[in-house]
Amino acid sequence: MVSVTFRVKHLFALSAVALAAIAPRPASAQAPLWRPAKPVTVVVPYAPGGGTDTVARAVSRQLAVLWQQPVIVENIPGADGLIGTRRVMDAAPDGSTLLLQVPSIALTRYTPGLRGIDPLQRLLPVTAVAQASNAIVVSAKMPVKTLAEFVAYCGRAAQRCALGTTDNQSRLMSNQFVAETKLADAVVVNYRGTSAVVADLVANNVNMSFTGIAAALPHAKAGTLRFLATTGDRRAAVLPEVPTAQEAGFGAFRSINWFGVFAPAGLPAPVAQAIAAALREAVQDPDVQRTIAAAGAEPVVNTPAEFAAQVRQESARLGSLVQRYSLEQ
Repeated sequence: MVSVTFRVKHLFALSAVALAAIAPRPASAQAPLWRPAKPVTVVVPYAPGGGTDTVARAVSRQLAVLWQQPVIVENIPGADGLIGTRRVMDAAPDGSTLLLQVPSIALTRYTPGLRGIDPLQRLLPVTAVAQASNAIVVSAKMPVKTLAEFVAYCGRAAQRCALGTTDNQSRLMSNQFVAETKLADAVVVNYRGTSAVVADLVANNVNMSFTGIAAALPHAKAGTLRFLATTGDRRAAVLPEVPTAQEAGFGAFRSINWFGVFAPAGLPAPVAQAIAAALREAVQDPDVQRTIAAAGAEPVVNTPAEFAAQVRQESARLGSLVQRYSLEQ
């Protein structure tokens, strides 16, 4: 049995507490009724087709209904998400430019070539809108059906196994996986987006990837990809037949991705609170909930203060992991 240490505090599980968090608040607790006076742009700093893009488009459609303003999703990939993130960092703090990011934003300052750049110093956390476990996915051409079989196969294969990554967080997870499973000959291959790595997984040009459920699910249904495990505390609702990594014999190997909204630093607190309140209402829409669920995620909304604390904790956790498992190749 392989035991890989990848611990994460799951602060916002979809439980009674989280359900209460997305429920309507009493009138006395409602944020001031701010509404944008012009179209709003939601920047996704990754290529189209991944879970971040799916969640952004789902909530943006409903925000447009609530605000009676166009809400435009703009994909700006590159530099491990920094190019799109910087677009929001440099925007006016008036609520018209927002960012949807994932925990990898906390790793930018450790990324080779980007050291010293910390987007979190120039962004304001507004709220999380969803969370999802990662998935461990292989090509259906691989002669393995379990995570243990994959490790055993890579240990004896004549050709080195390749792990594809889509951002600095999946790169860190892959580096940790290689180190903890002692697959010294495995190679980690970096891609610019989820769609690209999924295409190479289907072709078996890379053999395994830590990726989001949303991008891989259609290919798994078509029989070209195979889910070996998910990394949450329980099985993903959309993949009830796929074991968690813990069930697969990999001990405490767990990770949960949040999808969070950020604004430029300097955004007035009442505006941030109003945006969080609008997002809380947006994720209660049945169509939004269905889209998020189909992507293997769960709606989870919190306050700006709660989300800021969550981001700080995740930043500290990932920083400690970088000390053990470098982002260098």
